[in-house]
Amino acid sequence: MSTTKKLTVTAVAAALGISTLAACGGESKDSSSGGSKSKTVTLVSHDSFAATPAVLKEFTQETGYTVKVLKSGDAGAALNKEILTKGSPQGDVFFGVDNTLLSRALDHDLFTPYVAKGLGQVPEEVQLDKDKHRVTPVDTGDICVNYDKKYFADKKLAPPQSFDDLIKPEYKNLLVTENVATSSPGLGFLLGSVGHYGDEGWQDFWKKLKANGVKVVDGWEQAYNEEFSGSAGGKKAKADRPLVVSYASSPPAEVLFAEPQPTEAPTGVATGTCFRQTEFAGLLDGAKNEAGGKALLDFLVSKKFQEDMPLNMFVNPVVKDAKLPELFTKFGAVVDKPETVAPDKIAKNREQWVQSWSSLVLK
Repeated sequence: MSTTKKLTVTAVAAALGISTLAACGGESKDSSSGGSKSKTVTLVSHDSFAATPAVLKEFTQETGYTVKVLKSGDAGAALNKEILTKGSPQGDVFFGVDNTLLSRALDHDLFTPYVAKGLGQVPEEVQLDKDKHRVTPVDTGDICVNYDKKYFADKKLAPPQSFDDLIKPEYKNLLVTENVATSSPGLGFLLGSVGHYGDEGWQDFWKKLKANGVKVVDGWEQAYNEEFSGSAGGKKAKADRPLVVSYASSPPAEVLFAEPQPTEAPTGVATGTCFRQTEFAGLLDGAKNEAGGKALLDFLVSKKFQEDMPLNMFVNPVVKDAKLPELFTKFGAVVDKPETVAPDKIAKNREQWVQSWSSLVLK
């Protein structure tokens, strides 16, 4: 994948012309060594990592380590860089590999096993490497079709709610999605169809979806901010597609950045079209600051960081007692039965699925 566009504060704010702060700290010096020893721990991440500066400062106050965030492009590109620098990594901790790419990271032995403090508060179903603890679950999110509420109200047409709905004639030429080969949400939507229809049925779904006028673009930002009529960016661009593959957390983001904030989200979520993503972090093999890396992994699953994530990265915490902000509970969609595909099955079939999808949809 060459582009991973995840719904973040930066992306949504950019669509609305609002500037945001970068979530990375500088270096600090260890006063106990006369100021000569660096106390920096480096977090390597995809471009979507964000955290409140005050929360990162609290980590520094508690541990003495200052977090430096090194953003390395989209999730696929960032992972590729770590594979190429295996044993001599760019940083100490890698954040952002999800269940669609996890096998690649583990097959290349990128991580040193570590059991993070607080892992006992993380449900076992998201601990996909629980026997070896090479990675620590940090967040979950659901890739789902979003819809423009105004469009469907004006047309007096019920919005789609399931994969089966999307291939009905009343929704012809309404959906825009991302290229499976170049986009994380695009790949997630494909995997959702695999989970829903199985090995024998997903290709027939995509044949019908193509015949029903689905539009494919390279990445999330183009799909959501340029093609989707329900987003702030789409309204500015006079977009004409009222259905888009995005995230279950997109509606809260639309509310957060609107001025004035509406009492109802302008977009909705088709909860029967969702695929569950889980993102992980791991201590990089060869990390120069292993102790700082372990402390940072502990912090990533602390209640403080977990409750800070939703309004910074628009993802859900994995820690059981972490509370969601009111914006999420009021405007976000609850996905009770998301589609999932086992990581080993993804690892075995991912490239073949992408190639088959490309032949079916792009030709």
